[in-house]
Amino acid sequence: MRGLFSFPHPVNEYAARLVAGMVIVLILTILFTNQSVLLWVLLYGFTARVLTGPTLSPMGLIATKIIVPVLGNPNKPVAGPPKRFAQLIGFLLSLLAIIAEFVFSSTNIAYLLISVIGIFAALESILGFCAGCYVFAILMKYGLIPESTCEKCNNINI
Repeated sequence: MRGLFSFPHPVNEYAARLVAGMVIVLILTILFTNQSVLLWVLLYGFTARVLTGPTLSPMGLIATKIIVPVLGNPNKPVAGPPKRFAQLIGFLLSLLAIIAEFVFSSTNIAYLLISVIGIFAALESILGFCAGCYVFAILMKYGLIPESTCEKCNNINI
């Protein structure tokens, strides 16, 4: 069970960027088809990735087991804890989107929240900039996240 509920450290940057690209596709699908029920798919994906990394995430599995191998297994190891933190932010925003949509019937708020996720995912996928990782580094710098959480993260410049 411990192996199932663990997050990889390090993370393959290429796989992370591919997952972010798939998140963008899902969010655009939700926005352009007005299929709010797909918010549950978005939430499941972030939940699975926070708890298990790619192990129970369909997007994570597609990236790590299919696309990365087809691309010749490129590997750029990066620290895992900041990526997990970024997934947690996605989880929280998608959970808030579900609450907005299905509890308060506020589709506009729900779609605004997932649009924020989409912007962050685009930064990750296209530019390789992980906004959640940046926030993680700032929180570490100010002692809100203990340095012991990610000693390899100390080389992130702010």
